[in-house]
Amino acid sequence: MSTVMENPKIEYSLAIVGAGPRGTSVVERFADLSLKLAPKGSKLNIVVLDPYRPGSGHVWNPRQSENFWMNTPASFPTVAPERVTDEPGLSFRQFVALRGDGRQLTEEHAKAIEHIGAGTYPSRAMYGEYLEHVFDRSCAVLEEHESFTIQHVPAEVLAVRPQGNGYQLEYKASAPGAEAQHLSVDAVVLALGHQSAELNPWQKQLQEAATNSGATYLPPNIPADLDFSKFADGQPALIRGLGLNFFDCMAELTLGRGGIFREVSNEPGHQFEYVASGREPELIVASRRGTPYWGKPVVEQFIPEEIALRFFDVQDLIGHLAELRATNSNATLEFSRHIWPKLHRDVLFAYYRQCARSAGAPEGFSAEEFIDQLESILLAEHREGSQVWLSELRKFISQFPEIQWLDVPKLARPFEELGFASNEDYQQAVQDYLISNARHSTGGLEDPLSCAIMTMNAGRMLVKELIVAGVIDEQSRIEEIQAHFEPLVEGLASGPPLERIEQLLALSRAGIVTFIGPEPEFAFDEVSGQFTASSPWVDAEVHTAKTMCEAMMPSNRVLQNDTTLIKQLLKDHVGRAHTWRNSEGESLPGSGFDVVGEPYRLVNSEGLAHRGIFVMGLQLSSAQWGTAIAAQAGDVNNPAARTLKDATHVANEVARLAGFLVGEGLPTERH
Repeated sequence: MSTVMENPKIEYSLAIVGAGPRGTSVVERFADLSLKLAPKGSKLNIVVLDPYRPGSGHVWNPRQSENFWMNTPASFPTVAPERVTDEPGLSFRQFVALRGDGRQLTEEHAKAIEHIGAGTYPSRAMYGEYLEHVFDRSCAVLEEHESFTIQHVPAEVLAVRPQGNGYQLEYKASAPGAEAQHLSVDAVVLALGHQSAELNPWQKQLQEAATNSGATYLPPNIPADLDFSKFADGQPALIRGLGLNFFDCMAELTLGRGGIFREVSNEPGHQFEYVASGREPELIVASRRGTPYWGKPVVEQFIPEEIALRFFDVQDLIGHLAELRATNSNATLEFSRHIWPKLHRDVLFAYYRQCARSAGAPEGFSAEEFIDQLESILLAEHREGSQVWLSELRKFISQFPEIQWLDVPKLARPFEELGFASNEDYQQAVQDYLISNARHSTGGLEDPLSCAIMTMNAGRMLVKELIVAGVIDEQSRIEEIQAHFEPLVEGLASGPPLERIEQLLALSRAGIVTFIGPEPEFAFDEVSGQFTASSPWVDAEVHTAKTMCEAMMPSNRVLQNDTTLIKQLLKDHVGRAHTWRNSEGESLPGSGFDVVGEPYRLVNSEGLAHRGIFVMGLQLSSAQWGTAIAAQAGDVNNPAARTLKDATHVANEVARLAGFLVGEGLPTERH
């Protein structure tokens, strides 16, 4: 819709609170926009506030341990569209190809960047170098333009309050003894990233018991902020969580203490032997499913181009929804009814098609004939029985003893209802599981299970798109996607690089890591002053330790976040948490801020949207699914490039409010 500004202000001021990846994306979008705008009467003054170095922010400090790796291959992430000519930003893979794009890298990073390939997993410190470079280049471009200014204020923002037609920020500079100061601006971007959070009741109980007994409890934290000196050499330590934070802890407490993973074999699952330094703690580890996240398939792209969805089609679903809304204007899509049956088909088709291609079709079929038969079952029309195909396919597969049925939901629960008679039995079972992981993932696109997992991950990206579009029933989203589908797909597709699984196997064989078992129970024994842990599925002695670490990030729920700023926004009614209604009509709190529109504007306690407070990133978790660290390089319209689109919307809208863009807005050519 065209909107012409009347009497635009001569000067307009914007505060960007948070200068990590998302804040950097916004700055880069302004820099790119400035290259398309001739100088004019209006002026936009941008102030970036963050106590940490802008670009890398809190999480991506280039000086953090090199043992903390990224969780996406180098070909994937970006905070800017790919560079075509001389744009201020560029993708990470372009930064790597250009060996730093002119940035003065540390000596260690200058050597490391030479060995980064599309499918390798660089350190987070290296990605921090990239983020700082994009921020610095973007600032340089803005500083050269007569109509823009930008400055970084190293400070923590304590409050944002409406003031007249704008907002007043209260902040405290990072310098020791600094007093609170105030800044008046016309608009604010909240790009807050990870925030500290209150512990849940169980965690508080463990922390309090540990404090009273002199034990050590390490609550959820960003790995770079964790005090690893709290882990005593040679002493047992309990670790809860086998996700990405666990692998950071594992690496820092082994490689970081002088241990060596010596390559001894090319056989998957047996690549390394661990040579201990003697300074490692004994790591006793557990998660609800009893196993770590599945190690990623060995491919060069996050989702290879060869992975395609043919049954799960977003446009078909939108068309179906339009038909439903012809008679019910409030109709929405339900995950279990409308989405999963289609994605499930894609996952199974990918699996069995690759079975036929790699291992050969069952006797009596050529590969083509077998695949044709699969398709005919999956494409068969059924009136209302949208799940009948599943029984038909299972019946078809059961004819062939050499082909196993792929129970997709059970992949998230490999040891469900399995009991183990001893600790030794369970250690062997987990090792066998990890070796299987290594074999499948090493196969990459040639492996049927890897193809199935990557297909499900491709589907996840489309589910994210449907969530952003607001067409999925919210109760279905909470109770089906977040409660069931998310643990399934995250545990299979968001795991560590395969090398970490190989390292974990070596540590398990060396006795450095011991697995507790599924559905672990943690407690504190006040008599002995130690934490305890056991699994109801493993018949073994209770594990004990004076140290316990929660290997997970702080909770990403605004009502649980305990930073001064978020608490102030809620207390002063400047913002509110999103709420949703279940089928009984109960109103329940969501995880993120209540926001409306695109760009996402913060909604106050009265339900009114702020004209000039925009939200980016993690606190959008009620409007989006996932907390991706970056957009996917390549096509900016790809659902996996969502953070770039969000940043572009914010920059364009602020430029419009400042009087730079009128009518249809964005110029397409540079002046």
